[in-house]
Amino acid sequence: MEKHIRRILFLTLIIFIISCEEMLEPINENNLGLEYLEESPGFAEGLLLNAYTDIIGPYSFSEVATDDAVINRLSNGYRRMSTGELTSRYNPASRWSKYESVFYLNNFLSTVDIVEWNRDSLINELIKNRIKGEALGLRALFHFYVLEGHAGLGESGELLGVPYYEEFISPDGDFNVPRLSFTETIDKINKDFDEALNLLPMDYSNNPDDIDEKYAEIDPNIYLKAFGDQNNLRISGRIIKALKARVALFAASPAFLNDPTYYQQAAELAAELINDNGGVGSLDITGSEFYNEDSDAYLSEILWRGSITSTSSYQEVENFPPSLNGKGKINPSQNLVDAFPMANGIPIENDNSWYIAAYPYLSRDPRLKMYILYNGGTFGGNVINTGFGAGIDRIDSIAEKSTRTGYYLKKLLRPDVTINNDGSTVNQLQIKSFLRYTELFLILAESANEIGGPNHQVGGISAYDVILALRNRANIINPEVYLQTIVSQEDMRELIRNERRIELCFEGFRFWDLRRWNENLNGTVNGIYYDGSMYSRIDVEDRIFNVNSVYMPIPNSEILKYSNLEQNQGW
Repeated sequence: MEKHIRRILFLTLIIFIISCEEMLEPINENNLGLEYLEESPGFAEGLLLNAYTDIIGPYSFSEVATDDAVINRLSNGYRRMSTGELTSRYNPASRWSKYESVFYLNNFLSTVDIVEWNRDSLINELIKNRIKGEALGLRALFHFYVLEGHAGLGESGELLGVPYYEEFISPDGDFNVPRLSFTETIDKINKDFDEALNLLPMDYSNNPDDIDEKYAEIDPNIYLKAFGDQNNLRISGRIIKALKARVALFAASPAFLNDPTYYQQAAELAAELINDNGGVGSLDITGSEFYNEDSDAYLSEILWRGSITSTSSYQEVENFPPSLNGKGKINPSQNLVDAFPMANGIPIENDNSWYIAAYPYLSRDPRLKMYILYNGGTFGGNVINTGFGAGIDRIDSIAEKSTRTGYYLKKLLRPDVTINNDGSTVNQLQIKSFLRYTELFLILAESANEIGGPNHQVGGISAYDVILALRNRANIINPEVYLQTIVSQEDMRELIRNERRIELCFEGFRFWDLRRWNENLNGTVNGIYYDGSMYSRIDVEDRIFNVNSVYMPIPNSEILKYSNLEQNQGW
Protein backbone atom coordinates (compact mmCIF):
# COMPACT_ATOMS: atom_id res chain seq x y z
CA MET A 1 0.00 0.00 0.00
CA GLU A 2 2.90 2.40 0.70
CA LYS A 3 3.97 2.31 -2.96
CA HIS A 4 0.48 3.49 -3.94
CA ILE A 5 0.77 6.49 -1.62
CA ARG A 6 4.21 7.41 -2.92
CA ARG A 7 2.83 7.29 -6.44
CA ILE A 8 -0.06 9.51 -5.39
CA LEU A 9 2.26 12.11 -3.89
CA PHE A 10 4.55 11.97 -6.92
CA LEU A 11 1.69 12.41 -9.40
CA THR A 12 0.21 15.18 -7.30
CA LEU A 13 3.52 17.05 -7.40
CA ILE A 14 3.62 16.64 -11.20
CA ILE A 15 0.10 18.10 -11.48
CA PHE A 16 1.25 21.04 -9.39
CA ILE A 17 4.41 21.61 -11.41
CA ILE A 18 2.64 21.46 -14.78
CA SER A 19 -0.03 23.85 -13.57
CA CYS A 20 2.56 26.21 -12.13
CA GLU A 21 4.11 26.65 -15.56
CA GLU A 22 0.91 28.38 -16.62
CA MET A 23 1.01 30.92 -13.78
CA LEU A 24 2.26 34.46 -14.37
CA GLU A 25 4.34 34.42 -11.19
CA PRO A 26 6.81 31.56 -10.66
CA ILE A 27 6.34 29.44 -7.55
CA ASN A 28 8.92 27.43 -5.68
CA GLU A 29 7.67 23.87 -6.28
CA ASN A 30 9.41 22.70 -3.11
CA ASN A 31 6.87 24.66 -1.06
CA LEU A 32 3.71 23.16 -2.58
CA GLY A 33 2.26 21.75 0.62
CA LEU A 34 -1.11 21.70 2.37
CA GLU A 35 -1.12 25.49 2.71
CA TYR A 36 -0.86 25.88 -1.06
CA LEU A 37 -3.76 23.46 -1.56
CA GLU A 38 -5.88 25.54 0.80
CA GLU A 39 -5.16 28.72 -1.15
CA SER A 40 -5.36 27.26 -4.67
CA PRO A 41 -8.69 25.60 -5.46
CA GLY A 42 -7.54 24.64 -8.94
CA PHE A 43 -4.70 22.57 -7.57
CA ALA A 44 -6.87 21.05 -4.85
CA GLU A 45 -9.51 20.05 -7.40
CA GLY A 46 -6.79 18.35 -9.44
CA LEU A 47 -6.81 15.56 -6.85
CA LEU A 48 -10.53 15.03 -7.47
CA LEU A 49 -10.26 15.23 -11.25
CA ASN A 50 -7.41 12.74 -11.27
CA ALA A 51 -9.74 10.16 -9.71
CA TYR A 52 -12.20 10.60 -12.59
CA THR A 53 -9.53 9.33 -14.99
CA ASP A 54 -9.48 6.00 -13.11
CA ILE A 55 -13.16 5.12 -13.64
CA ILE A 56 -13.48 1.73 -15.33
CA GLY A 57 -14.86 2.07 -18.84
CA PRO A 58 -16.05 -0.52 -21.37
CA TYR A 59 -12.68 -1.40 -22.89
CA SER A 60 -11.18 -3.86 -20.41
CA PHE A 61 -12.18 -6.76 -22.69
CA SER A 62 -12.03 -9.15 -19.75
CA GLU A 63 -14.42 -11.26 -21.86
CA VAL A 64 -11.32 -12.92 -23.34
CA ALA A 65 -10.97 -14.68 -19.97
CA THR A 66 -14.51 -16.10 -20.30
CA ASP A 67 -16.49 -18.25 -22.71
CA ASP A 68 -17.45 -15.17 -24.74
CA ALA A 69 -14.15 -14.58 -26.57
CA VAL A 70 -10.46 -15.27 -27.03
CA ILE A 71 -7.66 -12.91 -27.93
CA ASN A 72 -5.12 -13.39 -30.68
CA ARG A 73 -2.23 -12.11 -28.52
CA LEU A 74 -1.04 -15.30 -26.88
CA SER A 75 0.96 -13.42 -24.25
CA ASN A 76 -2.06 -11.39 -23.10
CA GLY A 77 -2.53 -11.35 -19.33
CA TYR A 78 -6.23 -12.25 -19.38
CA ARG A 79 -5.50 -15.20 -21.67
CA ARG A 80 -2.69 -16.45 -19.45
CA MET A 81 -4.86 -16.04 -16.36
CA SER A 82 -7.76 -17.98 -17.89
CA THR A 83 -5.62 -20.86 -19.12
CA GLY A 84 -4.24 -21.86 -15.74
CA GLU A 85 -1.77 -19.16 -14.64
CA LEU A 86 -3.96 -17.24 -12.17
CA THR A 87 -2.34 -17.02 -8.73
CA SER A 88 -2.12 -14.49 -5.91
CA ARG A 89 1.17 -13.40 -7.50
CA TYR A 90 -0.21 -13.13 -11.04
CA ASN A 91 -3.67 -11.65 -11.38
CA PRO A 92 -4.22 -9.30 -14.35
CA ALA A 93 -7.81 -8.77 -13.16
CA SER A 94 -6.73 -7.42 -9.77
CA ARG A 95 -8.53 -4.27 -8.63
CA TRP A 96 -6.26 -3.59 -5.63
CA SER A 97 -4.59 -0.63 -7.35
CA LYS A 98 -7.91 1.26 -7.21
CA TYR A 99 -6.93 2.17 -3.65
CA GLU A 100 -4.61 4.74 -5.25
CA SER A 101 -7.64 6.75 -6.32
CA VAL A 102 -9.19 6.29 -2.87
CA PHE A 103 -6.20 8.05 -1.35
CA TYR A 104 -6.31 10.83 -3.95
CA LEU A 105 -9.90 11.39 -2.87
CA ASN A 106 -9.16 11.21 0.84
CA ASN A 107 -6.36 13.72 0.39
CA PHE A 108 -8.81 15.98 -1.41
CA LEU A 109 -11.51 15.53 1.24
CA SER A 110 -9.03 16.55 3.94
CA THR A 111 -8.83 20.02 2.38
CA VAL A 112 -12.28 20.53 0.85
CA ASP A 113 -13.75 22.42 3.82
CA ILE A 114 -10.90 24.90 4.14
CA VAL A 115 -10.35 25.81 0.49
CA GLU A 116 -12.04 28.97 -0.78
CA TRP A 117 -13.84 27.81 -3.92
CA ASN A 118 -15.53 31.12 -4.66
CA ARG A 119 -15.39 34.59 -3.13
CA ASP A 120 -19.16 34.69 -2.78
CA SER A 121 -19.89 32.82 0.45
CA LEU A 122 -23.11 31.17 -0.77
CA ILE A 123 -21.64 30.04 -4.09
CA ASN A 124 -18.60 28.84 -2.16
CA GLU A 125 -20.81 26.68 0.06
CA LEU A 126 -22.71 25.20 -2.90
CA ILE A 127 -19.54 24.37 -4.82
CA LYS A 128 -18.05 22.82 -1.69
CA ASN A 129 -21.16 20.66 -1.29
CA ARG A 130 -20.99 19.54 -4.90
CA ILE A 131 -17.34 18.56 -5.02
CA LYS A 132 -17.47 16.95 -1.59
CA GLY A 133 -20.42 14.89 -2.82
CA GLU A 134 -18.48 13.96 -5.95
CA ALA A 135 -15.49 12.82 -3.91
CA LEU A 136 -17.62 10.72 -1.55
CA GLY A 137 -19.47 9.11 -4.45
CA LEU A 138 -16.24 8.29 -6.25
CA ARG A 139 -14.67 6.95 -3.06
CA ALA A 140 -17.58 4.54 -2.70
CA LEU A 141 -17.26 3.51 -6.35
CA PHE A 142 -13.54 2.77 -6.11
CA HIS A 143 -14.05 0.73 -2.95
CA PHE A 144 -16.71 -1.21 -4.86
CA TYR A 145 -14.21 -1.93 -7.62
CA VAL A 146 -11.84 -3.42 -5.04
CA LEU A 147 -14.70 -5.36 -3.42
CA GLU A 148 -15.83 -6.80 -6.75
CA GLY A 149 -12.28 -7.92 -7.46
CA HIS A 150 -11.35 -9.34 -4.06
CA ALA A 151 -14.35 -10.17 -1.85
CA GLY A 152 -14.64 -13.80 -0.88
CA LEU A 153 -14.45 -16.53 1.70
CA GLY A 154 -11.43 -15.86 3.87
CA GLU A 155 -9.18 -18.54 5.27
CA SER A 156 -11.36 -18.40 8.39
CA GLY A 157 -14.42 -19.36 6.33
CA GLU A 158 -16.06 -15.94 6.83
CA LEU A 159 -17.37 -14.01 3.82
CA LEU A 160 -15.06 -11.02 3.79
CA GLY A 161 -15.04 -7.65 2.08
CA VAL A 162 -12.05 -5.34 1.89
CA PRO A 163 -10.42 -2.61 4.01
CA TYR A 164 -12.33 0.68 3.80
CA TYR A 165 -10.21 3.83 3.96
CA GLU A 166 -11.94 7.05 5.01
CA GLU A 167 -8.80 9.04 5.85
CA PHE A 168 -5.67 9.97 3.97
CA ILE A 169 -2.73 8.00 5.34
CA SER A 170 0.78 9.37 4.99
CA PRO A 171 3.52 7.09 3.61
CA ASP A 172 4.73 6.32 7.13
CA GLY A 173 1.19 5.62 8.42
CA ASP A 174 -0.40 2.34 9.47
CA PHE A 175 -1.77 0.30 6.57
CA ASN A 176 -1.91 -2.96 8.49
CA VAL A 177 -5.68 -3.04 8.87
CA PRO A 178 -7.96 -6.09 8.60
CA ARG A 179 -10.59 -6.67 5.96
CA LEU A 180 -14.12 -5.80 6.97
CA SER A 181 -16.85 -8.38 6.68
CA PHE A 182 -18.63 -8.37 3.34
CA THR A 183 -21.75 -6.77 4.82
CA GLU A 184 -19.71 -4.13 6.67
CA THR A 185 -18.01 -3.17 3.40
CA ILE A 186 -21.35 -2.86 1.61
CA ASP A 187 -22.61 -0.68 4.48
CA LYS A 188 -19.57 1.60 4.22
CA ILE A 189 -20.02 1.95 0.46
CA ASN A 190 -23.69 2.85 0.90
CA LYS A 191 -22.87 5.31 3.69
CA ASP A 192 -20.59 7.24 1.33
CA PHE A 193 -23.15 7.03 -1.47
CA ASP A 194 -25.91 8.31 0.83
CA GLU A 195 -23.80 11.23 2.07
CA ALA A 196 -23.08 12.09 -1.55
CA LEU A 197 -26.80 11.99 -2.35
CA ASN A 198 -27.47 14.53 0.38
CA LEU A 199 -25.04 16.95 -1.24
CA LEU A 200 -25.48 16.43 -4.99
CA PRO A 201 -28.34 17.44 -7.27
CA MET A 202 -30.09 14.67 -9.16
CA ASP A 203 -28.97 16.25 -12.43
CA TYR A 204 -26.88 19.17 -13.62
CA SER A 205 -28.94 21.59 -15.67
CA ASN A 206 -29.13 25.21 -16.80
CA ASN A 207 -32.91 25.08 -16.71
CA PRO A 208 -34.23 26.85 -13.57
CA ASP A 209 -37.18 24.40 -13.60
CA ASP A 210 -34.74 21.57 -12.90
CA ILE A 211 -33.44 22.96 -9.62
CA ASP A 212 -33.10 20.15 -7.11
CA GLU A 213 -35.76 20.39 -4.42
CA LYS A 214 -33.18 20.33 -1.63
CA TYR A 215 -31.89 23.64 -3.00
CA ALA A 216 -35.30 25.10 -3.91
CA GLU A 217 -34.80 28.24 -1.80
CA ILE A 218 -31.58 29.21 -3.57
CA ASP A 219 -31.62 32.00 -6.17
CA PRO A 220 -31.54 30.23 -9.59
CA ASN A 221 -28.66 32.35 -10.84
CA ILE A 222 -26.61 31.39 -7.79
CA TYR A 223 -27.66 27.74 -8.05
CA LEU A 224 -26.57 27.43 -11.68
CA LYS A 225 -23.06 28.65 -10.92
CA ALA A 226 -22.54 25.53 -8.83
CA PHE A 227 -24.89 23.00 -10.43
CA GLY A 228 -25.22 24.09 -14.06
CA ASP A 229 -24.78 21.75 -17.01
CA GLN A 230 -21.10 22.63 -17.26
CA ASN A 231 -20.77 19.77 -14.77
CA ASN A 232 -22.66 17.21 -16.84
CA LEU A 233 -19.88 14.60 -17.00
CA ARG A 234 -19.39 14.64 -13.24
CA ILE A 235 -21.06 12.21 -10.87
CA SER A 236 -24.62 13.27 -9.94
CA GLY A 237 -27.40 12.08 -7.66
CA ARG A 238 -28.97 10.07 -10.49
CA ILE A 239 -25.66 8.33 -11.18
CA ILE A 240 -25.22 7.60 -7.47
CA LYS A 241 -28.61 5.86 -7.34
CA ALA A 242 -27.73 3.78 -10.40
CA LEU A 243 -24.43 2.75 -8.80
CA LYS A 244 -26.25 1.85 -5.58
CA ALA A 245 -28.49 -0.45 -7.63
CA ARG A 246 -25.43 -2.10 -9.18
CA VAL A 247 -23.85 -2.63 -5.75
CA ALA A 248 -27.09 -4.03 -4.27
CA LEU A 249 -27.42 -6.56 -7.12
CA PHE A 250 -23.81 -7.64 -6.59
CA ALA A 251 -24.38 -8.07 -2.84
CA ALA A 252 -27.58 -10.05 -3.40
CA SER A 253 -25.98 -12.51 -5.82
CA PRO A 254 -25.64 -16.26 -5.13
CA ALA A 255 -21.87 -16.15 -4.55
CA PHE A 256 -22.32 -13.55 -1.82
CA LEU A 257 -25.35 -12.86 0.39
CA ASN A 258 -28.12 -14.37 -1.77
CA ASP A 259 -30.40 -12.07 0.17
CA PRO A 260 -33.83 -10.89 -1.02
CA THR A 261 -33.38 -7.66 0.96
CA TYR A 262 -30.63 -6.56 -1.40
CA TYR A 263 -32.56 -7.74 -4.46
CA GLN A 264 -35.38 -5.51 -3.24
CA GLN A 265 -33.03 -2.54 -2.87
CA ALA A 266 -31.61 -3.08 -6.35
CA ALA A 267 -35.07 -3.42 -7.90
CA GLU A 268 -36.51 -0.35 -6.17
CA LEU A 269 -33.58 1.88 -7.11
CA ALA A 270 -33.62 0.72 -10.73
CA ALA A 271 -37.40 1.06 -10.98
CA GLU A 272 -37.30 4.57 -9.51
CA LEU A 273 -34.76 5.73 -12.09
CA ILE A 274 -36.54 4.00 -14.98
CA ASN A 275 -39.93 5.42 -14.00
CA ASP A 276 -38.45 8.87 -13.51
CA ASN A 277 -37.16 8.57 -17.07
CA GLY A 278 -40.56 7.59 -18.51
CA GLY A 279 -41.12 3.98 -17.46
CA VAL A 280 -40.54 0.75 -19.31
CA GLY A 281 -41.56 2.44 -22.56
CA SER A 282 -38.63 4.87 -22.24
CA LEU A 283 -36.05 2.32 -23.39
CA ASP A 284 -34.09 4.18 -26.07
CA ILE A 285 -34.98 2.55 -29.40
CA THR A 286 -31.48 3.30 -30.73
CA GLY A 287 -29.73 2.30 -27.51
CA SER A 288 -28.45 -1.05 -28.75
CA GLU A 289 -25.83 0.81 -30.79
CA PHE A 290 -24.55 3.65 -28.63
CA TYR A 291 -21.03 3.98 -30.04
CA ASN A 292 -20.97 4.29 -33.85
CA GLU A 293 -22.18 7.82 -34.63
CA ASP A 294 -21.28 11.29 -33.38
CA SER A 295 -24.82 11.86 -32.14
CA ASP A 296 -24.64 8.80 -29.87
CA ALA A 297 -22.96 10.95 -27.22
CA TYR A 298 -26.36 12.50 -26.55
CA LEU A 299 -28.54 9.38 -26.55
CA SER A 300 -31.01 9.12 -23.69
CA GLU A 301 -29.63 5.57 -23.31
CA ILE A 302 -26.39 6.87 -21.80
CA LEU A 303 -26.67 7.83 -18.17
CA TRP A 304 -22.97 8.57 -17.62
CA ARG A 305 -20.07 8.84 -20.00
CA GLY A 306 -16.59 10.30 -20.24
CA SER A 307 -15.38 13.13 -22.43
CA ILE A 308 -15.70 12.86 -26.20
CA THR A 309 -12.32 12.42 -27.89
CA SER A 310 -11.32 12.50 -31.54
CA THR A 311 -7.54 12.13 -31.43
CA SER A 312 -7.27 8.35 -31.39
CA SER A 313 -8.92 5.33 -32.96
CA TYR A 314 -6.91 2.87 -30.91
CA GLN A 315 -9.70 0.30 -30.52
CA GLU A 316 -10.38 0.27 -34.25
CA VAL A 317 -6.67 -0.21 -35.01
CA GLU A 318 -6.54 -3.06 -32.52
CA ASN A 319 -9.77 -4.80 -33.55
CA PHE A 320 -10.57 -4.19 -37.22
CA PRO A 321 -9.93 -7.31 -39.35
CA PRO A 322 -6.57 -7.44 -41.19
CA SER A 323 -8.13 -6.63 -44.57
CA LEU A 324 -9.12 -3.26 -43.08
CA ASN A 325 -5.58 -2.82 -41.72
CA GLY A 326 -6.52 -3.77 -38.17
CA LYS A 327 -5.01 -6.32 -35.82
CA GLY A 328 -8.14 -8.43 -35.22
CA LYS A 329 -7.43 -8.59 -31.48
CA ILE A 330 -10.74 -9.61 -29.85
CA ASN A 331 -12.34 -12.74 -31.33
CA PRO A 332 -15.92 -13.50 -30.18
CA SER A 333 -16.63 -17.16 -29.56
CA GLN A 334 -19.08 -19.60 -31.06
CA ASN A 335 -20.36 -20.02 -27.50
CA LEU A 336 -21.47 -16.37 -27.51
CA VAL A 337 -22.88 -16.58 -31.03
CA ASP A 338 -24.98 -19.55 -29.92
CA ALA A 339 -26.44 -17.38 -27.13
CA PHE A 340 -28.18 -15.17 -29.71
CA PRO A 341 -31.61 -16.65 -30.42
CA MET A 342 -33.41 -16.87 -33.73
CA ALA A 343 -35.25 -13.86 -35.08
CA ASN A 344 -38.41 -15.07 -33.31
CA GLY A 345 -36.60 -15.06 -29.94
CA ILE A 346 -36.45 -18.84 -29.57
CA PRO A 347 -33.01 -20.28 -28.63
CA ILE A 348 -31.33 -22.08 -31.50
CA GLU A 349 -31.28 -25.38 -29.64
CA ASN A 350 -35.06 -25.16 -29.16
CA ASP A 351 -36.03 -24.13 -32.66
CA ASN A 352 -35.74 -26.75 -35.38
CA SER A 353 -37.86 -24.94 -37.94
CA TRP A 354 -35.88 -21.71 -38.29
CA TYR A 355 -32.26 -22.69 -37.64
CA ILE A 356 -30.39 -24.13 -40.64
CA ALA A 357 -26.88 -25.39 -39.85
CA ALA A 358 -25.64 -24.70 -43.39
CA TYR A 359 -26.75 -21.06 -43.02
CA PRO A 360 -26.16 -20.40 -39.31
CA TYR A 361 -26.56 -16.60 -39.50
CA LEU A 362 -29.82 -16.60 -41.42
CA SER A 363 -32.92 -15.38 -39.54
CA ARG A 364 -31.02 -14.68 -36.32
CA ASP A 365 -31.54 -12.08 -33.60
CA PRO A 366 -30.58 -8.76 -35.31
CA ARG A 367 -28.19 -7.95 -32.46
CA LEU A 368 -25.85 -10.68 -33.71
CA LYS A 369 -25.22 -8.72 -36.90
CA MET A 370 -24.76 -5.52 -34.86
CA TYR A 371 -22.18 -6.85 -32.44
CA ILE A 372 -20.24 -9.65 -34.15
CA LEU A 373 -18.62 -9.82 -37.58
CA TYR A 374 -19.16 -13.32 -38.98
CA ASN A 375 -18.21 -15.04 -42.22
CA GLY A 376 -19.87 -13.15 -45.08
CA GLY A 377 -20.88 -10.27 -42.83
CA THR A 378 -20.33 -6.62 -43.62
CA PHE A 379 -18.47 -3.90 -41.78
CA GLY A 380 -18.21 -0.32 -42.97
CA GLY A 381 -19.53 -1.39 -46.37
CA ASN A 382 -16.94 -4.18 -46.72
CA VAL A 383 -17.79 -7.88 -46.93
CA ILE A 384 -15.55 -9.88 -44.61
CA ASN A 385 -15.02 -13.62 -45.08
CA THR A 386 -13.21 -15.67 -42.45
CA GLY A 387 -13.33 -19.19 -43.88
CA PHE A 388 -11.90 -21.02 -46.90
CA GLY A 389 -10.42 -18.67 -49.51
CA ALA A 390 -10.83 -15.59 -47.31
CA GLY A 391 -7.22 -14.44 -47.53
CA ILE A 392 -5.75 -12.55 -44.62
CA ASP A 393 -9.07 -12.53 -42.72
CA ARG A 394 -9.20 -16.33 -42.63
CA ILE A 395 -8.74 -18.12 -39.31
CA ASP A 396 -5.08 -18.00 -38.20
CA SER A 397 -3.87 -16.77 -41.59
CA ILE A 398 -1.63 -14.15 -39.93
CA ALA A 399 -0.12 -14.83 -36.53
CA GLU A 400 -1.57 -12.53 -33.86
CA LYS A 401 -3.64 -10.58 -36.39
CA SER A 402 -6.31 -12.84 -37.85
CA THR A 403 -9.22 -14.40 -35.99
CA ARG A 404 -8.84 -17.60 -33.99
CA THR A 405 -12.58 -18.28 -33.83
CA GLY A 406 -13.97 -17.28 -37.22
CA TYR A 407 -15.34 -14.03 -35.79
CA TYR A 408 -14.23 -10.42 -35.38
CA LEU A 409 -15.59 -7.76 -33.05
CA LYS A 410 -18.02 -5.06 -34.21
CA LYS A 411 -19.45 -3.75 -30.95
CA LEU A 412 -17.90 -0.53 -29.56
CA LEU A 413 -16.11 0.16 -32.86
CA ARG A 414 -16.75 3.02 -35.29
CA PRO A 415 -17.18 1.47 -38.76
CA ASP A 416 -16.42 4.84 -40.37
CA VAL A 417 -12.84 4.95 -39.08
CA THR A 418 -10.32 4.50 -41.89
CA ILE A 419 -6.98 2.86 -41.24
CA ASN A 420 -4.62 3.59 -44.13
CA ASN A 421 -1.96 1.25 -45.47
CA ASP A 422 0.76 3.42 -43.96
CA GLY A 423 -0.75 3.01 -40.50
CA SER A 424 -2.27 6.49 -40.30
CA THR A 425 -5.95 6.79 -39.44
CA VAL A 426 -8.92 8.97 -40.24
CA ASN A 427 -10.35 9.25 -36.74
CA GLN A 428 -13.93 9.67 -35.59
CA LEU A 429 -15.37 10.80 -32.28
CA GLN A 430 -14.96 8.24 -29.50
CA ILE A 431 -17.49 7.92 -26.67
CA LYS A 432 -16.70 6.02 -23.47
CA SER A 433 -19.88 4.97 -21.68
CA PHE A 434 -19.78 4.30 -17.93
CA LEU A 435 -23.49 3.64 -17.24
CA ARG A 436 -26.37 2.83 -19.56
CA TYR A 437 -30.08 2.57 -18.89
CA THR A 438 -30.01 -0.93 -20.41
CA GLU A 439 -27.99 -2.06 -17.40
CA LEU A 440 -30.65 -0.62 -15.08
CA PHE A 441 -33.41 -2.46 -16.94
CA LEU A 442 -31.48 -5.70 -16.55
CA ILE A 443 -30.81 -5.04 -12.86
CA LEU A 444 -34.55 -4.58 -12.37
CA ALA A 445 -35.38 -7.73 -14.32
CA GLU A 446 -32.91 -9.93 -12.44
CA SER A 447 -33.86 -8.57 -9.01
CA ALA A 448 -37.63 -8.65 -9.52
CA ASN A 449 -37.50 -12.23 -10.79
CA GLU A 450 -35.40 -13.36 -7.83
CA ILE A 451 -37.91 -11.76 -5.46
CA GLY A 452 -41.10 -13.16 -6.94
CA GLY A 453 -40.72 -14.69 -10.39
CA PRO A 454 -41.33 -13.53 -13.99
CA ASN A 455 -44.42 -11.39 -13.36
CA HIS A 456 -43.53 -9.93 -9.97
CA GLN A 457 -43.66 -6.15 -10.29
CA VAL A 458 -41.47 -3.56 -8.61
CA GLY A 459 -42.47 -0.02 -9.39
CA GLY A 460 -45.07 -1.43 -11.77
CA ILE A 461 -42.45 -3.24 -13.88
CA SER A 462 -41.74 -6.99 -14.03
CA ALA A 463 -38.93 -9.07 -15.47
CA TYR A 464 -41.33 -10.10 -18.25
CA ASP A 465 -41.93 -6.42 -19.09
CA VAL A 466 -38.21 -5.70 -19.27
CA ILE A 467 -37.29 -8.63 -21.50
CA LEU A 468 -40.24 -7.85 -23.78
CA ALA A 469 -39.07 -4.22 -24.08
CA LEU A 470 -35.48 -5.25 -24.83
CA ARG A 471 -36.57 -7.75 -27.47
CA ASN A 472 -38.98 -5.31 -29.07
CA ARG A 473 -36.13 -2.83 -29.34
CA ALA A 474 -33.98 -5.56 -30.90
CA ASN A 475 -36.70 -6.16 -33.53
CA ILE A 476 -37.34 -9.73 -32.47
CA ILE A 477 -40.42 -11.01 -34.33
CA ASN A 478 -43.46 -11.36 -32.03
CA PRO A 479 -41.27 -11.69 -28.89
CA GLU A 480 -44.25 -12.22 -26.60
CA VAL A 481 -44.98 -15.62 -28.19
CA TYR A 482 -41.83 -17.18 -26.78
CA LEU A 483 -41.84 -15.14 -23.57
CA GLN A 484 -45.29 -16.44 -22.67
CA THR A 485 -43.75 -19.92 -22.40
CA ILE A 486 -41.35 -18.70 -19.66
CA VAL A 487 -43.45 -19.21 -16.55
CA SER A 488 -41.04 -20.40 -13.85
CA GLN A 489 -38.54 -18.35 -11.90
CA GLU A 490 -35.76 -20.74 -12.97
CA ASP A 491 -36.53 -20.41 -16.69
CA MET A 492 -36.77 -16.63 -16.42
CA ARG A 493 -33.46 -16.54 -14.52
CA GLU A 494 -31.78 -18.41 -17.37
CA LEU A 495 -33.35 -16.08 -19.94
CA ILE A 496 -32.35 -12.91 -18.06
CA ARG A 497 -28.77 -14.08 -17.69
CA ASN A 498 -28.63 -14.84 -21.40
CA GLU A 499 -30.18 -11.47 -22.27
CA ARG A 500 -27.62 -9.73 -20.05
CA ARG A 501 -24.87 -11.68 -21.82
CA ILE A 502 -26.08 -10.40 -25.19
CA GLU A 503 -26.99 -6.82 -24.35
CA LEU A 504 -23.87 -6.07 -22.30
CA CYS A 505 -21.36 -8.16 -24.25
CA PHE A 506 -17.85 -6.69 -24.46
CA GLU A 507 -18.59 -4.03 -21.87
CA GLY A 508 -16.69 -5.80 -19.07
CA PHE A 509 -19.59 -7.51 -17.28
CA ARG A 510 -19.47 -11.25 -17.99
CA PHE A 511 -16.16 -11.95 -16.23
CA TRP A 512 -17.70 -10.67 -12.98
CA ASP A 513 -21.25 -11.89 -13.66
CA LEU A 514 -20.09 -15.51 -13.89
CA ARG A 515 -18.42 -15.13 -10.51
CA ARG A 516 -21.28 -13.45 -8.68
CA TRP A 517 -23.65 -16.10 -10.07
CA ASN A 518 -21.25 -18.80 -8.81
CA GLU A 519 -21.21 -20.35 -12.28
CA ASN A 520 -18.74 -22.89 -13.63
CA LEU A 521 -15.79 -20.91 -14.99
CA ASN A 522 -14.21 -23.77 -16.94
CA GLY A 523 -14.94 -25.29 -20.32
CA THR A 524 -13.90 -25.06 -23.94
CA VAL A 525 -14.17 -21.90 -25.99
CA ASN A 526 -15.31 -22.80 -29.51
CA GLY A 527 -15.04 -21.22 -32.91
CA ILE A 528 -16.34 -22.11 -36.35
CA TYR A 529 -14.69 -22.78 -39.69
CA TYR A 530 -16.24 -22.63 -43.15
CA ASP A 531 -14.51 -25.01 -45.59
CA GLY A 532 -16.25 -23.67 -48.66
CA SER A 533 -19.33 -25.82 -48.39
CA MET A 534 -20.16 -26.34 -44.70
CA TYR A 535 -19.51 -24.97 -41.22
CA SER A 536 -17.69 -27.02 -38.60
CA ARG A 537 -17.37 -26.24 -34.91
CA ILE A 538 -13.77 -26.12 -33.68
CA ASP A 539 -12.14 -26.10 -30.26
CA VAL A 540 -10.05 -22.99 -29.74
CA GLU A 541 -9.01 -22.67 -26.11
CA ASP A 542 -9.81 -24.23 -22.75
CA ARG A 543 -10.70 -22.16 -19.72
CA ILE A 544 -8.74 -23.51 -16.75
CA PHE A 545 -9.50 -21.93 -13.38
CA ASN A 546 -8.98 -23.60 -10.02
CA VAL A 547 -11.95 -24.27 -7.76
CA ASN A 548 -11.35 -21.09 -5.74
CA SER A 549 -11.49 -18.69 -8.68
CA VAL A 550 -15.04 -17.49 -8.05
CA TYR A 551 -13.34 -15.42 -5.31
CA MET A 552 -10.21 -13.75 -6.64
CA PRO A 553 -7.08 -13.52 -4.48
CA ILE A 554 -5.73 -10.63 -2.46
CA PRO A 555 -2.30 -9.75 -3.97
CA ASN A 556 0.34 -11.90 -2.31
CA SER A 557 2.64 -8.89 -1.89
CA GLU A 558 0.03 -7.24 0.34
CA ILE A 559 -0.48 -10.40 2.40
CA LEU A 560 3.27 -10.65 3.03
CA LYS A 561 3.50 -7.03 4.18
CA TYR A 562 0.41 -6.83 6.38
CA SER A 563 -0.22 -9.49 9.01
CA ASN A 564 -3.83 -8.37 9.61
CA LEU A 565 -4.83 -8.88 5.98
CA GLU A 566 -6.54 -12.25 5.51
CA GLN A 567 -6.25 -14.08 2.19
CA ASN A 568 -9.20 -15.75 0.44
CA GLN A 569 -9.36 -19.52 0.67
CA GLY A 570 -7.11 -21.54 -1.63
CA TRP A 571 -4.69 -18.79 -2.56
